[in-house]
Amino acid sequence: MSTLQLGLDSFGDITVDDSGQPLAMDEVIRNIIAEAELADRLGLSYFGLGEHHRADFAVSATSTVLSAIAARTQNIHVGSSVTILSSEDPVRVYEQYATIDAISSGRAEVTLGRGSFIESFPLFGYDLNHYDELFEEKLDLFARLLTEDAITWQGTQRAPLFDQQVYPKTASGRLPTWIAIGGSPESVIRAAQYGFPMKLAIIGGALARFRPFVDLYYDTLAQVGHSPQPVAAHSPGYVAETDEKAREEFWPYYREHFGRISLERGWPQVLTPERFDAEIRGGALFVGSPETVAKKLAQDAKTLGLQRFDLKYANGAMPHSLLLKSIELYATEVVPRVHEILSSPEPVAP
Repeated sequence: MSTLQLGLDSFGDITVDDSGQPLAMDEVIRNIIAEAELADRLGLSYFGLGEHHRADFAVSATSTVLSAIAARTQNIHVGSSVTILSSEDPVRVYEQYATIDAISSGRAEVTLGRGSFIESFPLFGYDLNHYDELFEEKLDLFARLLTEDAITWQGTQRAPLFDQQVYPKTASGRLPTWIAIGGSPESVIRAAQYGFPMKLAIIGGALARFRPFVDLYYDTLAQVGHSPQPVAAHSPGYVAETDEKAREEFWPYYREHFGRISLERGWPQVLTPERFDAEIRGGALFVGSPETVAKKLAQDAKTLGLQRFDLKYANGAMPHSLLLKSIELYATEVVPRVHEILSSPEPVAP
């Protein structure tokens, strides 16, 4: 049996009902909790939620939703994907996730990062001119909090702490903490210098292009004297009974989602059907039948040397009913097939 852990994550997209009408945010949040419950019942390893503060996503108070999930699940690990530490108070983040750890009997994790949007900075009164300093200082404080000792710390972006205890303490003595990496070698080096596990946030292009980041991460860990740590990745995808059905169901929602984000960011790319198919064949989209997704996932996990892969199962406004079906196929057919492929002495077929 392969040791690769397989999970899910979502950014909490506003979804539509089966007739195509957008759902209210409160119903989207309840549906996300139900999706996490299904993932738990089907034996998946992890369920993560992102943090956004905008009209097309329902989840802004990530730790609150995760608390509800923690209380209604039994085995699955739960955590953020990601927590935007730059615009958060590290002490409050630690307290929130240590509390989720208590609710879940030790199943909580937190993934820290800069985030892919910047709306939280003006919302919470942070200056984007301090973008780098905010993250670096707050990450340093968070690393100190993980020791669960009294903290004395001082920086320029937050009030100092003097011999301060932070509660609650975790039962294990340390809250599992990951660093999310987009496309920056400097972020890889920073994660390794702190000895944090690394999660690659991959939204486009071939996963194999991130292999130099993995090598850089392990080289830096060794240079600074840290033991090897897990590497995870997340990437978008959707599973249906056949390749054709998966493409047909996924395409209109992903096209609209991609187009909206491209327009906001001034990207020149247009998502044509040809580019969509190319991204499925050799890029970051894990879209297809269980066999197709399993083969692609096993190949990429082996190439990157992953210890965990999280499928970003919600992409745009796809109805709750389709998301539930995709989760079921992923858990019951993709996951065992991936383990079978990776456990085989035969080379992983492309």
